[in-house]
Amino acid sequence: MSDAEIIAGGEWWRGAAVYQVYPRSFADSNGDGIGDLPGITAHLDHVARLGVDAVWISPFFTSPMVDYGYDVADYRDVDPIFGTLADFDALVARAHDLGLRVTIDLVFAHTSDKHPWFANSRSGHSGDHSDWYVWRDAKSDGTPPNNWQSVFGGPAWTWDGRRAQYYYHQFLAEQPQLNVHLPVVQDALLDVVRFWLMRGVDGFRFDALNHAMFDPDFTDNPPATDDKPRTRPFDFQIKQHSQGHPDVVGFVERIRSVCDEFGAVFSVAEVGGDDPLPLMKAYTAGTRRLSSAYGFDFLYAPTLSAAIVASSLRNWAGDAGGDGLGVGLGEGWPSWAFENHDAPRCLSRWAGGEDRGPFGRMVIALLGALRGNIFIYQGQELGLLQDEIPFEMLKDPEAIANWPQTLGRDGVRTPMPWDADAPHGGFTTGRPWLPLSAGNIARAVSAQEHDPDAMLAHTRHMLALRQTHMALRLGAIVDIRVLGNLLSFTRRHNGHTIHCAFNIGAAAHDHASPAGDVLYSVNGADPAHLPAWGAIYVGEGAG
Repeated sequence: MSDAEIIAGGEWWRGAAVYQVYPRSFADSNGDGIGDLPGITAHLDHVARLGVDAVWISPFFTSPMVDYGYDVADYRDVDPIFGTLADFDALVARAHDLGLRVTIDLVFAHTSDKHPWFANSRSGHSGDHSDWYVWRDAKSDGTPPNNWQSVFGGPAWTWDGRRAQYYYHQFLAEQPQLNVHLPVVQDALLDVVRFWLMRGVDGFRFDALNHAMFDPDFTDNPPATDDKPRTRPFDFQIKQHSQGHPDVVGFVERIRSVCDEFGAVFSVAEVGGDDPLPLMKAYTAGTRRLSSAYGFDFLYAPTLSAAIVASSLRNWAGDAGGDGLGVGLGEGWPSWAFENHDAPRCLSRWAGGEDRGPFGRMVIALLGALRGNIFIYQGQELGLLQDEIPFEMLKDPEAIANWPQTLGRDGVRTPMPWDADAPHGGFTTGRPWLPLSAGNIARAVSAQEHDPDAMLAHTRHMLALRQTHMALRLGAIVDIRVLGNLLSFTRRHNGHTIHCAFNIGAAAHDHASPAGDVLYSVNGADPAHLPAWGAIYVGEGAG
């Protein structure tokens, strides 16, 4: 398959850049203070001008919004706060007109407790959905069936008086665990995949996929032995039995089979946990599983270093002696993100004060050079910072439950600023569901649109290079080197190589780049010298 065929056809997603939209916070079209689907559609031109290949939209399905969309009450409809199915169809049509693919989030580990399936399941032991969720009797002393803890705090079991049993939930009590071990449950979820593919969707991110199955013997989890900070009961355990069951692989293969019925479909698994790499490899190995795995290497890293980046890249080196696609090895394809709707803004974690501008330009150049798919979260192209939300304005149930030890997710979910001169940054004509800081409003699209030195311009330039040079998009990654704060590696594809070097530090470095054309230089870098936060791409060979 030629490069053009890979990009235009069945594997368009390889090396793709994907822009994540969190619908509540992207753009509000009706003045109720909450972003919606028509708001997204109205601003897809901005996304297309960035130069990305696809948009990923976080959940917009019918939901009581206890976990702001990740508690789904109807997988086949749009929540009224976001619009209608007709609005979604219009969004897909507009995206396709602009050359953008559309990827959506599917949450298959759990539903809302308001889902009709759960209402039927909790009504008794003989309903059509009685075993679609995970029910267990109490121990003889009335306590929960085992010691499993929920992510958001407290036991992962809640007593239900209707069935006189406990039900399992890995997150909130309002998010009961689906019994995905059952083929009939898998069948229902696969029908959801087909429903959205028939509406024109081009791919899926499968949320918390490693949480979809568990040890059916319900063995207690062992205690954690590491020295990491423990702010929740969840942190005190090794999640050996409550998640990551090997049978998830069989479900993954069924998902891939349905996706293949519709052709060029992107499928990416979100895989978290204490040791996610083996699961990420398992979910993406060969040609019968998912396209890619989306991990957490950088999302919660408190600092960025050359060693951290090199270690992550070596885990997904592909076929260094071949074309970089990893096909001959049966290896999957990684996906990288530096921030998202759950993880704090990377510039707030990794840089401070006056360094944030040059640091941000270096970081976006680094993201563009990585082998795999790259994800850009809304506002990252503007260099937005984490907003501080006072306790009385928090919406995130995790942050409220674990205050003040858990940072929470609200600070990265504040609205997108479009117009620096408009109230609320042009996000809404009403009162936004979360406040925007003055600092981030000053970074609005309007303030950067025509500034060649702004973060927005650097992001567009990086994405244009990635689209133009197949070595960056598809190539193998070789010669990964670390010298203190200096990181370098080479991307290679079809006789073309691009040497990439990054100074992830404030002290200047000498660096001998190979002979070639300077394709990209950040913060005054040149082939022999990398100043503080400098970065450079040097290309040689055929384009």
